[in-house]
Amino acid sequence: MSELTTIARPYAKAAFEFAVDKGTVESWNEMLFFAGEVAKNEQIAQFLSGSASAEKQSEIIISVCAEQLNENGQNLVKVMAENGRLTALPAVAELFAEFKADYDKLIDVDVVSATTLTAEQQASLVAALEKRFARKVKLNCSVDETIVGGLVIKAGDTVIDGTVRGKLNRLATTLQS
Repeated sequence: MSELTTIARPYAKAAFEFAVDKGTVESWNEMLFFAGEVAKNEQIAQFLSGSASAEKQSEIIISVCAEQLNENGQNLVKVMAENGRLTALPAVAELFAEFKADYDKLIDVDVVSATTLTAEQQASLVAALEKRFARKVKLNCSVDETIVGGLVIKAGDTVIDGTVRGKLNRLATTLQS
């Protein structure tokens, strides 16, 4: 996947910069998400990795996406096809969504707890996390009954293990050193 990310980054960055200039970030995000999902389709993915011409590949993607792609989106598909990069379209969509979240100063936070969090607990957690990350926080809460107590919070590359088991493991490590 890292190779596809490397290939996709310049396309995603160019599309994002274009979208910011034109004030169409949301519509570009929707276009790329749709086109990325189309490219993930098993039959389409096989076709794109085959030996069809770049013109034929772009024609197929554009016809399947139909009205979902505007003229600029179609141009991106054509450029990617000419460079043999249409298989990276899902990665372009993912990177674009990351650029958009960063631009919007929004972060997705996954919270795993032993029990369902109340609305008050969620609001308190959102306030604390927004202060820590200096961004708007979107919580994705889930329950894992194997957790004795506490929370596991994952935000991007940051993991905060506030579970009882995690605290005991850190205590054991500290005592052994």
